[in-house]
Amino acid sequence: MDMPVPNPDVLSRKAQIVARLRQVLPTEAVIDDPVETRAYECDALTAYRCPPLAVVLPSSTAEVAAVLKLCLAEGVPVVPRGAGTSLAGGAMPTEDSVILGVARMGEVLEVDYENRFIRVQTGRTNLSVSGAVEERDFFYAPDPSSQLACAIAGNIAMNSGGAHCLKYGVTTNNLLGVTLVTMEGEIVEIGGAHLDAGGLDILGLICGSEGQLGVVTEATLRILRKPEGARPVLVGFDSNEVAGQCVSDIIKAGILPVAIEFMDRPCIRATEAFAGAGYPDCEALLIIEVEGSDEEIEAQLSRIIAIAKQHDPVELRESGSAEESARIWLGRKSAFGAMGQINDYMCLDGTIPVSQLPLVLRRIGEMSRDFGLDVGNVFHAGDGNMHPLILFDANKPGDLEKCEAFGAEILKLCVEVGGCLTGEHGVGIEKRDLMISQYTEQDLEIQMAVKDVFDPSWLLNPAKVFPLKASDARRAAAQ
Repeated sequence: MDMPVPNPDVLSRKAQIVARLRQVLPTEAVIDDPVETRAYECDALTAYRCPPLAVVLPSSTAEVAAVLKLCLAEGVPVVPRGAGTSLAGGAMPTEDSVILGVARMGEVLEVDYENRFIRVQTGRTNLSVSGAVEERDFFYAPDPSSQLACAIAGNIAMNSGGAHCLKYGVTTNNLLGVTLVTMEGEIVEIGGAHLDAGGLDILGLICGSEGQLGVVTEATLRILRKPEGARPVLVGFDSNEVAGQCVSDIIKAGILPVAIEFMDRPCIRATEAFAGAGYPDCEALLIIEVEGSDEEIEAQLSRIIAIAKQHDPVELRESGSAEESARIWLGRKSAFGAMGQINDYMCLDGTIPVSQLPLVLRRIGEMSRDFGLDVGNVFHAGDGNMHPLILFDANKPGDLEKCEAFGAEILKLCVEVGGCLTGEHGVGIEKRDLMISQYTEQDLEIQMAVKDVFDPSWLLNPAKVFPLKASDARRAAAQ
């Protein structure tokens, strides 16, 4: 088969951009070899790939500013990238873009235990933030499932949460300040090491903006004292709907566990085969964890267990030791890897009111039968952040498209019942054309007008978040 002949104009343009990038960065920080850039063709939404023009890996805020200033002058789009764990295609490049990765920016810049904050470069991984302060019995609360690998930069971009966000909140509740570099190369300090800043809430605007407004290179994060203790209870049920109703009743009772995690039968079976956690043979289970002093733990668990018993659980297992707690959590922490051994899957991220859990779980089951695709449900039930895993065969023609259509219907359902399209994965490319399901044309126009202010040339993270036709038109008008 004949290989396509590269366009000489494209190659010349690439060579020009790469040469200029090497004038502002060390040679090893600029990657343009197609073999080496292949690792950056996609993020964790691996169904879609596109080779970038080049990849740059700066080591400082000043180098980031130099890259952005150069790319603005050349009219080159820039795709910010943390660790590439985005499940929504938030860090996927376009063929004319430069990937700007912060992986080499992982330093701890300041720790203040008295005022309970840590300042880090945003290439630092989520788990290593807690690692930097654990010897003094502090921790950083947001704990997404990918916390071993994901970067603080991506957590800020997508407003990531995790299993314990029910009590401690998501990234925006634990972010105090950022250093932001605009597309013009201007370095801006927003917020800081204090409870709140006066004036407009620019920090709230930046957190969750998916790299549309600037590149966050440093972050000041809230750190907390570790609780005295924590203990989970595992409860099995004979239906998804009953488990969902139990969650709703716990929240309505005014109880605030640190986590309520949900798994259904497909996930239970997969994790048992994968990790052997000793889960019961049931349709659905909840892992409910509380923390505090021994007295607080006993008081909260007694109320939770009383509510669970009203729903006739098939098994109720309270941890009596650190080893038992670890086994209760083992399957949940292994769920995504376990499901990946069964088949290809797409992980969704819709959020719903907790009271709607029984209805939504029933409707997902009905949709599964209609589309002929299995689905496993594993999610943060306490705040209604759902993560349905739709199983499909990537090698079977039409299966990916069917999976995407199924996923779109689930996300539309989330909006219909009073929820939203995303809780922590972001919009990226996955949900950009579903934005019209949640927002009116006027809503989207206002959001795009905000981007006009921060990125008038529309060069930051192109083809994401906003419906593609609208964002393409905006970018064309800005040229």
